[in-house]
Amino acid sequence: MKIAIYPGSFDPVTNGHMDIIERARKLFDKLYVCVAINPNKKSYFSFEEKIHMLEEATKNMDNVEVVSTSGLVVQKAKELNAKAIVRGLRAVTDFEFEFQLAAANEHIDPNVEMVFLMTSTGKGFISSSNVKDFYAANVDISSLVPSIVVETFKSKEK
Repeated sequence: MKIAIYPGSFDPVTNGHMDIIERARKLFDKLYVCVAINPNKKSYFSFEEKIHMLEEATKNMDNVEVVSTSGLVVQKAKELNAKAIVRGLRAVTDFEFEFQLAAANEHIDPNVEMVFLMTSTGKGFISSSNVKDFYAANVDISSLVPSIVVETFKSKEK
């Protein structure tokens, strides 16, 4: 069985993330979408909200499971018997960071491959930061995120 893990902070999950999830799940028998908890990074959404949004957004994807880690993703991959870590690339600016991350992961566990998927046309500008900024500026984000994200933003206003 080919198993992969797709990590991220998903603060919030966007349609760019969903594009990578949809494409990666076709390449692997099992895809774990992993909310990586970074205590040094301030999140807008709580851990529970991120998990809920991802579970709701992927509920009809039979080979996708949402998990989390507060440790190194490569160690979580090993724990889950994943042989690949999936990462999305939007632009050249993502490449340098991802290249360094791939080298570090290879040092920790050379048996886990990094698999990079280029962002689909028209989704390269979508980032969690842009979505949060757009929402704060009252810009309609419904075409950029799964509907559960819009609902979760609205529930935080109450």
